[in-house]
Amino acid sequence: MISTTPTDDLPVLSGAEREAGFATRAIRTGHQRTAEGEHGEPIFTTSSYVFASAAEAAARFSGETVGNIYSRFTNPTVRAFEERLASLEGGERCVATASGMAAILAVCMGLLKTGDGMLASRSLFGSTTLLFNKYLTRFGIETRYVTLSDPAAWEAAIDSRTRLLFCETPSNPLTEMVDLRQLADIAHRHDCLLVVDNCFCTPALQRPLELGADLVVHSATKYLDGQGRCVGGAVVGDRKLVGEEVYGVLRTAGPTLSPFNAWVFLKGLETLALRMQAHSQSAAQLANWLRDQPAIERVYYPGLAEHPQHHLVGTQQRTGGGIVAFDVRGGQAAAWRLIDATRLLSITANLGDTKSTITHPATTTHGRLTPAERALAGIGDGLVRIAVGLEDIADIQADLASELADP
Repeated sequence: MISTTPTDDLPVLSGAEREAGFATRAIRTGHQRTAEGEHGEPIFTTSSYVFASAAEAAARFSGETVGNIYSRFTNPTVRAFEERLASLEGGERCVATASGMAAILAVCMGLLKTGDGMLASRSLFGSTTLLFNKYLTRFGIETRYVTLSDPAAWEAAIDSRTRLLFCETPSNPLTEMVDLRQLADIAHRHDCLLVVDNCFCTPALQRPLELGADLVVHSATKYLDGQGRCVGGAVVGDRKLVGEEVYGVLRTAGPTLSPFNAWVFLKGLETLALRMQAHSQSAAQLANWLRDQPAIERVYYPGLAEHPQHHLVGTQQRTGGGIVAFDVRGGQAAAWRLIDATRLLSITANLGDTKSTITHPATTTHGRLTPAERALAGIGDGLVRIAVGLEDIADIQADLASELADP
């Protein structure tokens, strides 16, 4: 088993654990049984820890010896989740955060300074764009945007201030993709870091670190949990970037994950491989069905042959994933009618749940962007996003059928 004592080194894996498959590591990695011999992972609900002496306390706080100090930055349950996710992503270290947005903020605060520049895709979650444009600019950090799928545009936009490239692939909500190996080569050729939001795929479908990315960020709220129960996030990468730079921000500023939420995410990871396979299978069926509906103008799904980056499915990304977006004829009024007519699907902006969810990105996930910013990101008024859950696909289709039958 992996020790739950914090160290500056990699977790010590047994030979069997190093060779274990993805599903096995998703169930077993990170759990060190206590003296009670529990089968399930315990939740360490404590704010602080008791030291044997003043000298031991001083040694812990100074870093002379390792061990638990305070649950804001050392907690065995959180550490178990971190070790498990790091193993699944193929990273050396992971730090867990209070939300996915907290993970992105911690990366930016840990790796960028006043005067630095960042290059990002135009195809981002609305809150990510707002963080970059409204808040990071107050600290003198400039973000410029390029087309996600065009590597040449990324390279042409890099200048002497650029320190970091940030992207989602697939993007939210249009499922646009970029060749990560090519983008990583471009970043490193210019002494930049590549950060990838892997929320839509999870390591079950895509492992950006293996393709050259330097850091991976997650909203654990989504597929890593899988049932919409808790909010959390994570950053995965190498020992120095994550274990020193990003961890330092979290230890000091405190946007860290709670032990209970970490325990929930541990349970979610146990079924991640099976769930992502099922989400992907149903999403592919739904995308193909939507193509034939007269009220639909266009379907956005990487698994479709007409998707511009379909060639990356099966190589970079194992399946098309579980997110389907589409343009409804008639703009916002028609999109809202469709959403309001559903009875099975949940009208919510969350995704990655066992329950299928439906939302109107222009007025929810990207609603705080200006009309011009939405237009540049391709977010039209008729766009609808469905995160396909684990219900019977025939029932999902039936829930949409009445409003899609006529244009």
